Amino acid sequence: MKEKIRWGIVGLGNIAQKFVDDLKLVADGELTAVASRDIEKAKHFGALNNAKYAFGSYKELFSCGDVDVVYIATPHTSHKELSIEAMKQGRNVLCEKPMGINRGEVEEMIAVAREKKVFLMEALWSRFNPSIRKVKDLLDDGFIGDVSYIHADFAFYALDRNENGRLLNPELAGGSLLDIGIYPIFLAYLILGYPEKILASSKIFKTGVDIQTSMIFEYPNAQAILYSGLTSNSEMKAQISGSEGTVYLAPRWHETQEYSIEKNDEVENVQLPKKGKGYEYEIEEVHRCIMKGDLESELWSLKNTHDLIRIMDDIREQTGVVFPFEK
Repeated sequence: MKEKIRWGIVGLGNIAQKFVDDLKLVADGELTAVASRDIEKAKHFGALNNAKYAFGSYKELFSCGDVDVVYIATPHTSHKELSIEAMKQGRNVLCEKPMGINRGEVEEMIAVAREKKVFLMEALWSRFNPSIRKVKDLLDDGFIGDVSYIHADFAFYALDRNENGRLLNPELAGGSLLDIGIYPIFLAYLILGYPEKILASSKIFKTGVDIQTSMIFEYPNAQAILYSGLTSNSEMKAQISGSEGTVYLAPRWHETQEYSIEKNDEVENVQLPKKGKGYEYEIEEVHRCIMKGDLESELWSLKNTHDLIRIMDDIREQTGVVFPFEK
């Protein structure tokens, strides 16, 4: 058994730096290699974070024998290609969400992971958040009875950003749905499972990406009301209501450090402070799986990722969002 899990990172932007900061909090992990198509950027990032290797190409990192697992932190459009390239070199992969842009991409990635017998997981970090895990356990135990209503949103103002940037550019699979709508969708799916019916409506920006998407998920005995947007802020307090009480995940719920329970005319507030930004919990899950020899996580499995992308494909089909490279 390895003393430390050795990480390589491709895509050296803001999320990568937050991830590395939290990796430093995990005792059995270390940053070993970084890669960028800009070698100077790789050298700078590597020196800043004490990486042993800094590569000027992703291929060099994927073929580095000193790397146990690769974190893919590039824009959505390169997730499939880079994950597959890494897995074909025998590397385990943690890929930023959404793991693929559509169902076909995700299915291709899963097929390669199974063929090469390597670990693959979508980096849906909220699944491993201590407050969300605790609330999930409470709901599974029936603490607030039968859940019949979920409300969750995620929104911020982004219309003043560069239209060629990640969020507003259809060539980069931009828009609110894949970037942040995935979070409310994830919560409804985590609690209530795959919806039996989905209703969705989007406002489309001049570039062709969605900037507001409202969704209703229908279940046999429940509804989920979900929203993502780039036109304004939203409260980002999630509500989960059942026949015997209500649980609230405090803003910003996807990275929350507390929740509250309203039951029997009483309110209980519970705080579960994070150690860092919150990435350490998904890192610890990756380590646990790799140490055990598991090829996927039980907490966020490849089936879960496949279900999630099917839901988002359904929403895009209803709202007419098709990216240029999909036509």
